[in-house]
Amino acid sequence: MISRLFALLCRFAPLKRLLWRRWYQFLAGHYKIEEWQMMNYGYAPLPATPLILLDPADESERYGLQLYHWVTQSADLYGGQVLEIGCGRGGGAAWLHHARHPDSTTAVDFSAEAIALCQQRYSAAGLSFQVGDAERLAFQDESFDAVVNIESSHCYGSMAAFVAEARRVLKPGGRLLFADFRDTDKLDALRQHLLGSGLTLIHESNITPHVLAALDADNDRKLALMRKIIPQQLMNSFEDFAAVKGSLVYEEFRTGRMQYYHFVLEKAA
Repeated sequence: MISRLFALLCRFAPLKRLLWRRWYQFLAGHYKIEEWQMMNYGYAPLPATPLILLDPADESERYGLQLYHWVTQSADLYGGQVLEIGCGRGGGAAWLHHARHPDSTTAVDFSAEAIALCQQRYSAAGLSFQVGDAERLAFQDESFDAVVNIESSHCYGSMAAFVAEARRVLKPGGRLLFADFRDTDKLDALRQHLLGSGLTLIHESNITPHVLAALDADNDRKLALMRKIIPQQLMNSFEDFAAVKGSLVYEEFRTGRMQYYHFVLEKAA
C-alpha cells in the first residue's frame, strides 16, 4: 500500500521530494544491517553470466555492483575527482572508489540518516559522504571529472535543476554517467531534460532487459533478506519497492509500461 500511494502522490512534483526523503530516512534509520549495501535494481548481461570479478565480501551485491560498472565503464575515473549524487546506502560509491581508483569520491544524498549510515560503515582515504541536494549542490563550478547518478533522479522535484547543477560542477571534458527508470510515456521528457542541459550526448541505451534479468537472478536472495528483517504487514510494500517477481514494479518493467535507460553525456572541453 505504501509504495502504491507513493506512485500516485509522486505524480505531483511538490510532494515528490518530501515523500521520498521521508521514505529513505525511514529505511536508513530502521534497517542498518550489513547485508543491505545498496538499493538499485541491478544489471545482468544476456545470457546471465558474471560481468565483473568481485571480492567474496561483495558477491551478495553482484547485480547492483554490475549496474555501477556498466554505467561508469565509459569514463576513466583513475586519479580523478568523482561525485555520486544519490548514494543511498553507500555500497556503490565505496565499490567505485575501491575498484576504479579515483583520487577522491564524494558521495551525497538528501537523507541524513542514509549519510550517517554510510559514514559509520565505510572508511577509506579519499572517500567521503555528506548530506546534499541534487538540485542545489554545495560545490564550486568545475570541481569534478565525473558525476554518477544511478536510480535516483525519479525522486527529484526538478530534473532541469539537477542537470543544470550536474553540468555546473563538471570540469570541461567531464562526464555525467546516468541511469534511471521512467514510465514509458515520460521517456521523451527525460531525454529532453538531459539533451537540454548543454551537455553532449555520447551514449543512450535501453537496458530494461538487463535490469529484468538481474531482478530475476537476485529475486530469491532479496526475498530471503526481506523475510528476515521486514514485518509481515510491510512485506507487500517492500516487495513492490524491491521489484521482486510478481510485484507492481516488476510487472511494469516486464510489460514495458516502465523502462530503464542509461545515458552518458559530456561537457564540452
